[in-house]
Amino acid sequence: MNRAPYAARKSISEIIAAADGGEVGLRKSLGPFSITALGIGAIIGAGIFVLTGTAAAQYAGPALVLSFVLGGIACAFVGLCYAELAAMIPVSGSSYTYTYATLGELMAWIIGWDLILEYAMGAATVAVGWSGYMRSLLASLGLHLPPVLTQATGSSVQLADGREAVALLNLPAALIVLALTALLILGTRESMRLNNAMVVVKLTVVLLFILIGAAYVTPANWHPFLPANTGEFGHFGWSGVLRGAGVVFFAFIGFDAISTAAQETATPQRDMPIGILASLTICTVLYVLVAGVLTGLVPYPELNVADPIARGVDMIGLGWLSGLIKLGALAGLTTVILVLLYGQARIFLTMARDGLLPPAFARIHPRLQTPWVSQMMIGSVVAVIAAVVPIGILGEMVSIGTLFAFVLVCGAVLHLRRHEPGRVRPFRAPGVPLVPILGMGFSLLLMAGLPLDTWLRLVIWMAVGLAVYALYGRHHSALRHPARQA
Repeated sequence: MNRAPYAARKSISEIIAAADGGEVGLRKSLGPFSITALGIGAIIGAGIFVLTGTAAAQYAGPALVLSFVLGGIACAFVGLCYAELAAMIPVSGSSYTYTYATLGELMAWIIGWDLILEYAMGAATVAVGWSGYMRSLLASLGLHLPPVLTQATGSSVQLADGREAVALLNLPAALIVLALTALLILGTRESMRLNNAMVVVKLTVVLLFILIGAAYVTPANWHPFLPANTGEFGHFGWSGVLRGAGVVFFAFIGFDAISTAAQETATPQRDMPIGILASLTICTVLYVLVAGVLTGLVPYPELNVADPIARGVDMIGLGWLSGLIKLGALAGLTTVILVLLYGQARIFLTMARDGLLPPAFARIHPRLQTPWVSQMMIGSVVAVIAAVVPIGILGEMVSIGTLFAFVLVCGAVLHLRRHEPGRVRPFRAPGVPLVPILGMGFSLLLMAGLPLDTWLRLVIWMAVGLAVYALYGRHHSALRHPARQA
């Protein structure tokens, strides 16, 4: 196949035909409620339970509510683009699949490599948040873990006797990743019924925090609502709102998880847009309310912790509510880690079957029927990252990776509208080309608000990815070299 790497691509018809032929048995049983619940389950996690505190304390203060509004607006445009692609290409895939069908193999590799960053760093971020809530819950029961084993490597911690020490690793974060990895290798996965139940738990916890916490708010904590800029871009003021939006954008990732359920949806042309936009709307409203209540309960400089909601509940002083909130947060964060680890392995599986990664990543255990090699490797790497890297750096990396993926998804909609205008679109994003252009623009704006070192990490990661593609992927591509396809 004599094609340049960027020109080699799968057609949409080939992708749908391959899915229909290779994934027979997927029951089209999901309706708008299940899709919405899936979205809420994927979206509500570390963003609301963890990164709200970091963003308020370091960047936006009480104006964090504006950061969530800005993030929600950006997601609205991107969500419409995802809805069009998910309804038009109703296969069990992700933005990697969409990009392969529209922008070609090279761009598909780039977004696949980017998704590796998003999912791996995302799972590590949530694991660090899980560790914070577990530590807080155990402390409320009188059990105190050694501080040197509950923080990122090199962090300064205070011992029980008041002395300062240097943390060795975040052991609970690593252990929860390894435990869930073992479950996934053994074949454990969430059913839709369990996911719906977990969504109810998470929504109950969030609503309790909002309704009860509102009665204990100290309005003085909201002043100044927009703290003056410190003289450095991104540290309070309007630039802080922008940077805060870029950081808490982590809270909105979940569209990719919704789009993977398109092939199991009874009427994707109707239910996918409803699920995507309804889950986005519900989560944005909840985020704004939580940010307002949280910064009203706790002075924002004190929120730079891994368990800010727990800190807010402790200020209320209701012991039963504190335990309930922490248990609900742990349950919610556990399912998010599980979904991210599961999704990461499936992305590796798809890329390996396309020949872009070594075939070992596509190896399925003969008895367990899980991609055990990739799952084990992913779990080990994520566990190490969660143990040693601070949560602030992790959250920024996830946000920039997600935003970059969103730019490419919006670009895919523009490309298809121009080059395949006659293709049937069960759902058409309104206002094209304006909507995808605005989606790209807002995503790039939020990326611009992130620190320079985060951009440098992304550039280095992408450079490594391009080197891997040049040295391995393009020479083993199943599309460019069909004879090598397993």
